[in-house]
Amino acid sequence: MTNSILPKRPSPVNWQTFWGLLFILSVVWSLSVAGVFEQDLINQGGWNLVVRFLVAALSPDLSPEFLLLTLDATLKTLAYAVCGTFFCVIIGLAGGVLSTQVWWKSVSFRGSQAPWLIVRAILAIPRGIHELIWGLFFVNIFGLDPLVAVLAIAIPFGAITAKVFSEILDETPRGPLLALLNSGVPTLSAFAYTLIPQAFPNLLSYSFYRLECSIRSAAVLGIIGAGGLGYQIFLSLQSLRYEQMWTLMFALLLLSGGTDFLSGLLRQRLGVPSRLDLNVLNLNQQKLLRERDPVVTFSVLGAVALLIFSFWYVKADFTKLWAPRSAQLLASVFHDLFPPDVSQLNQMLTLSAQTLAMSILASTGAGLGGILLSFVAAREVGKMGRSGDGGTRGLMKSAFTRFLLLFARAVPEPIWALIFLFVLFPGILPGAIALAIHNLGILGRLMAEVIENLDERPLRSLKALGATQSQVFLYGILPLTLPRFLAYILYRWEVCIRATVIVGLVGAGGLGRLLTEQLSSFDYKGLLATLIVFLSLTFVVDIISASVRRSLR
Repeated sequence: MTNSILPKRPSPVNWQTFWGLLFILSVVWSLSVAGVFEQDLINQGGWNLVVRFLVAALSPDLSPEFLLLTLDATLKTLAYAVCGTFFCVIIGLAGGVLSTQVWWKSVSFRGSQAPWLIVRAILAIPRGIHELIWGLFFVNIFGLDPLVAVLAIAIPFGAITAKVFSEILDETPRGPLLALLNSGVPTLSAFAYTLIPQAFPNLLSYSFYRLECSIRSAAVLGIIGAGGLGYQIFLSLQSLRYEQMWTLMFALLLLSGGTDFLSGLLRQRLGVPSRLDLNVLNLNQQKLLRERDPVVTFSVLGAVALLIFSFWYVKADFTKLWAPRSAQLLASVFHDLFPPDVSQLNQMLTLSAQTLAMSILASTGAGLGGILLSFVAAREVGKMGRSGDGGTRGLMKSAFTRFLLLFARAVPEPIWALIFLFVLFPGILPGAIALAIHNLGILGRLMAEVIENLDERPLRSLKALGATQSQVFLYGILPLTLPRFLAYILYRWEVCIRATVIVGLVGAGGLGRLLTEQLSSFDYKGLLATLIVFLSLTFVVDIISASVRRSLR
């Protein structure tokens, strides 16, 4: 009788078990591909350079001439990011609407899936190509013009933004939209007066997150000659001028940290504390928006002024977009693309395995490190069942951990890779570590936000029932946060597979090295073949990531 009312224990043979075993096997395989089990990894002769590099942090170059150079590079990086984000949001909004199910259902009233699937498939192509590859491509068309950096940020980030915007719009309540459509209001007007205003805080929140990403990308694009902080850091590192490099890195840290702080402040005022998750506004937050909070108003005016300043400071020659010479060069490139050269297919497949292994190691390291540091970085430590660790000591731990996470994500991946190449032999391992550290900073910050925004009611209930601090953590915190953590890690895996290109540029292996070599030598037929292989690999990773996320829900 007692056994009949007991809940049935779930079978150990399920999708979660399958993905878990596959993950363990993939990590072991990736370590094998990286050569961890076979050869010496440490270059003992590089430790002197590492010591010099670390000691230089205590005496950065603060000469007036170099500070002026640093200020110019900082403003240039910020201007690139702002201009690129502006076009990215425009592309994202247009592409996001056209790739939503609700738009095509509203237009056709038949719910046909074909149009929005076609738009999403088209947007997947620019999304799958890293901004560095776009930058190298545009350099061949427009030369070393600031337009290159703006377009290299706008196109892939616009496609990514379109995907996120479409998901936000599809998840927004449709009641008011349907009411206007049934009243005979045109679809575009109905969207403009119902769905867009409801989703606006979430769209704005993600746009600010994309600005943070654009600053990091603008620094990376500097490495290919676009100028800014990334270019100056790369030059200083190559010439072993570590004092100057630390000055530039501190400037990049200040720029990233300031953007992160202002973005977080505005999102809190808007009532959308999470960057990536859909935030549901409550009545108090809606009232705050209707009353035009002065912080929000000032932020909007400041953003407009910054946008005008950025276009003036960048001085990009947009006339090159429709110049006859640009059209001729573009036509010449497309003529030279076909047919793709598959003579190096065996090498591409080998490099694809290295790229996949690098992304697995990077996302695994970033995920594990992010989970551990996020609990220390979260400001409201009482939520973790450690209320006795609050006060000044807890705030100091949180502030220090947040600084480490900010430093990790502010430094571009190629710079991390070059630093680790001091003591590691060339290969995918320094690239994987560089990607892991950079993404650790991003994941740790996002995961800390998840902890800070937890619903405290289940935790209070556990405490009221007499649960210990460790029990609150194990049975309250982890079940609420772990699924979101895993989803974030899988999202970053998709990013890591694309970011392998930029560490390949500095000698970390993978398909990125081959892509940059082919672009530099104008081998467009080989480039097309490599891009097809690379895009196929990224699409496979996207499909696997989406399947795992569905099984975890």
